[in-house]
Amino acid sequence: MSFLEKPVPGRLLLDDTVPLNAVIETSQNLQSHTEYIIRVQRGVSSDNSWQVCGITLPLPPKKLIGNMDREFIAERQRGLQAYLDTITQQPLLSSSLPVKKFLDPNNYSANYTEIALQQVSMFFRSDPKWEVLEPLRDIGWRIRKKYFLVKNKEQLKERYLLSWVDLGPDKFLSDKDLQSAMKLLTSLSTPYLCPLLFSSTSESSALLIRPFSERGSLRDHICKMKPRESYLKKYCNPKKSQGLELSHIKLYGRQILEGLKLLHDGGIFFGHLHASNIIVDDDVCQFVDVENGMLGVPSVLRPAFTQFRKINTTESIDVFCFGHLLYEMTYGRPPDSIPVDQYPANIMTLIADESQFVFCRLFSDVQLQHSEKLQIKVPSRLKEALKTAKESLEKRLQEEQRVIHQHRRLTRAQSHHGSEEERKRRKILARKVENKKHKHTIQRHVFLLEIDNWVSSSPPTCPSSPTPPSTTGMSGCLSTVCPHICLLKCLSSLICYNVCPLSVSLSSHLSLFMFLCCLSVHFCLGKYWADCVTPLCGESMLLSSLSMFYTD
Repeated sequence: MSFLEKPVPGRLLLDDTVPLNAVIETSQNLQSHTEYIIRVQRGVSSDNSWQVCGITLPLPPKKLIGNMDREFIAERQRGLQAYLDTITQQPLLSSSLPVKKFLDPNNYSANYTEIALQQVSMFFRSDPKWEVLEPLRDIGWRIRKKYFLVKNKEQLKERYLLSWVDLGPDKFLSDKDLQSAMKLLTSLSTPYLCPLLFSSTSESSALLIRPFSERGSLRDHICKMKPRESYLKKYCNPKKSQGLELSHIKLYGRQILEGLKLLHDGGIFFGHLHASNIIVDDDVCQFVDVENGMLGVPSVLRPAFTQFRKINTTESIDVFCFGHLLYEMTYGRPPDSIPVDQYPANIMTLIADESQFVFCRLFSDVQLQHSEKLQIKVPSRLKEALKTAKESLEKRLQEEQRVIHQHRRLTRAQSHHGSEEERKRRKILARKVENKKHKHTIQRHVFLLEIDNWVSSSPPTCPSSPTPPSTTGMSGCLSTVCPHICLLKCLSSLICYNVCPLSVSLSSHLSLFMFLCCLSVHFCLGKYWADCVTPLCGESMLLSSLSMFYTD
């Protein structure tokens, strides 16, 4: 297998949530089998693309006889393309390590489990009171985050969740400020935040320990799944998922809003609210992974909210994520598309009155167990650092949204330009322009014909002495300028082909021609002959011709 991608100098903080698009460009026959060349692109920029060559995909089914036939290969390629589209458009499948490693082997060839084990082993040597019980493989969707079930040797019955995570592209806090922020989170004790018992950060990763919930997350509760199973098995196509009762939706929703308000008032940005980051203990919702925003890891819903330019702050991201979570609590699954155009038909009978879902009514009558005012006291220096990091995070989001918006506009324009309706419109417009050009061509030929007739009817001689001619007719006056007939004819050709726009009418050409005729006579034969021509043309005609010349 070979792959081509532009190398990136230095350490690359890759955003794993940016979708990968795969297109089968061509195929090649090699002895007894066919290989396909796939063009993979990260995001909307065609510059960030590469080839994966020498790929033999297992679907759709092969056949023994005629497998090298050109029509069969083309049909098979279309089937393989549909197969790739299905994988890349399914969020959970497209974010899995096997798919990433297949489409982007250059950036996903590392063994993250081995790296995590090395980091955890180093930590245990410095703090021997912790002991690993078992690795929890693939319980989360993040490729660069690994989980372990650990115990404290001083509390043998308790089980804890140790997680190792690589820092992400949105990490804008300095190492010193990040350590201060993690120290603050370990000191917090509030009802809506899951306690963080231990944290340790380095230049590239972080290690965290918190209590392990045997009941699992809120999504495990909705999908009726055990927390230790693989996330693909739990969430990719759950068979028993069911929405919550209205009373639980109202209670959990109110508690989640209280938790968000607590973080926002303390200047702590979150942006990672979803059902897997909520655990329920004694009917109280608690946030986990609150540190994700500080560690710079991207949100699982980032591909969704980057499509909307109005969602450009961390507060608006939390509002969007809360609406997404509220939908999942109601219908038992995340929305299939965003924005939601149609709601499922099997809506719960408990929610017969849709007016109950107006926020001012939905959570107003919820009685909270913790009625006291909660707050997080953040040191002023750390609060300023968090504010700066928040602004940098929002700036990167807005830049990505701008690029996506421009790409969407370009795609729409190209699609419209290539549509059948647009092609018909361009044909009609081209026909009208051609007819207009043909009309002006006829007018020019008529005009030149009149000039030729006038030149041929003029006498071939000129006077030997400058005797003033008669002004009784135009032919008598123009007969004196015969030496300059060729000049006037050239001027008329210049008028027709180079000077005047196509929109000038035939009468305009004639007026301008008379004006140039007077100028020629004036400069070539003297003002006396021009005075003889001027009364015939009229001063107003000369002025109007001059005005028309400059106007057109």
